[in-house]
Amino acid sequence: MAHCVVGDAEAILDKEYPVLDKGFVRLVDYLGGDDRVVQAARVSYGEGTKTYREDAGLIEYLLRNRHTSPFEQVVLSFHIKLPIFVARQWIRHRTARVNEVSGRYSVMKDAFYVPAPGDLALQSSDNKQGRSSAALDPEEAEKIRAGLEDTQKRAYGAYMELVQTGLARELARINLPLSLYTEWYWQIDLHNLFHFLELRLDPHAQKEIRLYAQVIFEITKKVAPRCCASFQEHMLGAVSFSAEEFAELQHRLGIEEKSSCAEYPRQKLSGKNLERFEKKLTSGGKNE
Repeated sequence: MAHCVVGDAEAILDKEYPVLDKGFVRLVDYLGGDDRVVQAARVSYGEGTKTYREDAGLIEYLLRNRHTSPFEQVVLSFHIKLPIFVARQWIRHRTARVNEVSGRYSVMKDAFYVPAPGDLALQSSDNKQGRSSAALDPEEAEKIRAGLEDTQKRAYGAYMELVQTGLARELARINLPLSLYTEWYWQIDLHNLFHFLELRLDPHAQKEIRLYAQVIFEITKKVAPRCCASFQEHMLGAVSFSAEEFAELQHRLGIEEKSSCAEYPRQKLSGKNLERFEKKLTSGGKNE
């Protein structure tokens, strides 16, 4: 395969994109782009790159039908600075290669995440793992922010005292909070990156990791714009229906006799199942 150089990607290499109060994302390297996906897909029957329109159509076909292996030929490497609690969510995506700064070898930097006042909210009453949509009263928010900053300063001060006594760094770090910023190099292929983005751009993802996903997606558009457009169309903006939901949809459209899911007799939806189905029809099921 010919080496794929993408002008827009070259222009942003090592450019720092800020995220949160002290974090950032940088694209440090990439392998291939849209053309690499096309070349990889066509090599199976010996044909090379065709016209822009034909190439875009092929990418569309591949994404639509979940032919994923050509997208694995494109690889992106990022340098990311992020709070540890975000990193712990992020690392669940085990299909990437990661090298993280080590608190055993290095003295950790005095950098902690403090949420903006508008991002402080009470626990959601209907979502066990998220915050409510209503922000706190500004005075209460500032009081909480001050408390977070004070706790962080005291924790870091205690950490540095232990380091200066000569205690092993791997032990001195153990009381540092999850708000501490860490850094890593994160390398991932485009297929698995799209899976990461599909999950972390969803409104139900925690806001802090969602903000990183948004920046990474904008960077990825520079590397593989046609692939990203197809991803938006067929994955990010798409809605899937269960067999039960699809039967209900066909019933509402009056086309049950044409059902391709005849082996799944229609069960009338009710309760939470009906609520989820209605949400998919009205908003794609992606509201908070």
